[in-house]
Amino acid sequence: MIKRFRRWPVLPGIILLCTLASTAAADDTLRAPPHAFTVTVPSFIVEGIPFSLEITAVDAAGRTDTTYRGIPVVNGVMEESAEGLRPPRLNAVGGVVTIPNAVSGESGLKRISASDGDARGEAVVRSIPGFFSILPPLLAILLALTLRQVILSLFAGVWLGTTFMYGYNPVTGLLRLIDQFILGAISNPDHTSIIVFTLLFGGMVGVISRNGGTFGIADLVLRFSKNARMGQLGGWLLGVIIFFDDYANCLIVGNTMRPITDKLRVSREKLAYLVDSTAAPVSSIFFISTWIGYEVGLIDAGLKAIDYPMENAYLVFIETIPFRIYPLLTLVMGFMVAFLGRDWGPMLKAERRARTTGKVLRDGALPATDTSEGASMALDDTVKKRWYNGLIPIVTVLLVGMIGLYLTGVDSLQADGTTDRSIGAIVGASNSFKALLWASFAGCAVAIVLTLGQKLLSLEATMVAWVNGLKSMLMALIILVLAWTISDITRDLHTADYVAQILRGNLPVHFLPVMTFIISALVSFSTGTSWGTMGIIMPIVIPLTVVLSGASGLPPDETHLMLLGSISSVLAGSVFGDHCSPISDTTILSSMASSCDHIDHVSTQLPYALFVGCLGMAVGDIPTAYGFSPYLSLLIGAAVVVAVVRFIGRPPETA
Repeated sequence: MIKRFRRWPVLPGIILLCTLASTAAADDTLRAPPHAFTVTVPSFIVEGIPFSLEITAVDAAGRTDTTYRGIPVVNGVMEESAEGLRPPRLNAVGGVVTIPNAVSGESGLKRISASDGDARGEAVVRSIPGFFSILPPLLAILLALTLRQVILSLFAGVWLGTTFMYGYNPVTGLLRLIDQFILGAISNPDHTSIIVFTLLFGGMVGVISRNGGTFGIADLVLRFSKNARMGQLGGWLLGVIIFFDDYANCLIVGNTMRPITDKLRVSREKLAYLVDSTAAPVSSIFFISTWIGYEVGLIDAGLKAIDYPMENAYLVFIETIPFRIYPLLTLVMGFMVAFLGRDWGPMLKAERRARTTGKVLRDGALPATDTSEGASMALDDTVKKRWYNGLIPIVTVLLVGMIGLYLTGVDSLQADGTTDRSIGAIVGASNSFKALLWASFAGCAVAIVLTLGQKLLSLEATMVAWVNGLKSMLMALIILVLAWTISDITRDLHTADYVAQILRGNLPVHFLPVMTFIISALVSFSTGTSWGTMGIIMPIVIPLTVVLSGASGLPPDETHLMLLGSISSVLAGSVFGDHCSPISDTTILSSMASSCDHIDHVSTQLPYALFVGCLGMAVGDIPTAYGFSPYLSLLIGAAVVVAVVRFIGRPPETA
């Protein structure tokens, strides 16, 4: 009995030992090295910028070895973490090791290897210097400043970027630029929608400019111009009413108001200022204009480049309007100098000359003359100028656009099963591109029907006017496509990540909007183009703002606030520089349409523009970045404008 009892535990022990042995064998099988590894890397990497690296275990048949659970030794890169850089130590999951934040600290050809036991695998990737990532946009800016050729400058910038991306081969870079990046920018459905919208809206403007509609609107305003004050207010109001295009604004307001203001002894310098201060400032902030497609296109490309959660670029555009302090205060400034009849500086001298002597131009002035652009706006005397032929198509665009936003928003909410039917939810879920397409097409159709129905123009003349309107948008569309392209290239080159690394800890993120405003203004002033400046600066600023905000630990709501401030600073700063620049197209057109000496226009307008620009930065761009309400900034800025015009400005001497 005793011997039998002592043998009894032997059987369970044997079972336990067998179980442990089989478990260990199974574990060894799981941890056994694979036959080999494959290392998957991007086509190129940027020195010091994190990238994604994937290591896959493969068996003898070349298939993924899903049983592998080991930790391969990785050489050639480090892994970025909250504690800093360290060697990668990640377990394989399903035979795959993913290192999402691999970093290479050197440029040149990099050999990245993975090993475990006898299993080996490697890949070679080219690492370009981090500084190279900022050279394409930097080249575009520098060439634009020196050559004043925005299209050529943008093209050179994107070509340099593709050259870096494709082995420093300029021929391959040029070919890939054409067949991959530019073609990709055009074929993007959202981009195509913006191109078609811009063309259609330009066509509508061409028709209503030739059928007398815009001149009919001007005649309504002229009925109230009885004295110098009312004449100036009439010019300002007409500039606000013709919001849909800055070129049409300059040419129509200047040519229409010039005979009236001459009779009322208002200087040509003052007329040119009122024309210029209501052209781009109005068109850039109004939610339906020839500018809207371009601005929304740039914003959309920037948001998609960073996979921003809020991808409705049109809604972001609307949100930026209160932050665009400069164009809004410029409108206030124009109204106040007209309403109060007070000026200072060179403008006061010009107004006193006109009032006391009747000389609307100074002695020796060389007034700008009309060119072919002005002639294209000319109206045949046989065409009747009816205000409703201009207003009805514009109202059609507004109504169809709003209806389109509502319908597409409701459809989207229904498809998602969302019960919220608030205006914010509907607009946020809407497809603004479809709405804008419907609106511009409807505006074209109504303008053409009104023209033919009243026999204002022949069918041939109407179509010629429509085609000329399309042609007027060609330059803008070329710039827009190149801007989309440079946005894609700066994203692939991690330009924002590199700049953020440089600025991290050196530039407070809250100063980014005001710095963006200053840089945009300088580029726009030097190049004479606000659209070209937007196309160069916007692709850099949007991702840079998000990266810097994340590095500074800002929560999502503050990051969104910073993004709105930076986007608005690009748009407003571009208008500011364009407004001051003597080589700006709208500045020149304002001088031409007003028949004012161009240098006199620039010298009298510059003090007003600089005052409003500095005021906008002080009360708007800086405090709003810290959460101050943009509406309060506008109220404070408007109050300062009123006070300065009232107490510093002086009325011109009466004759």
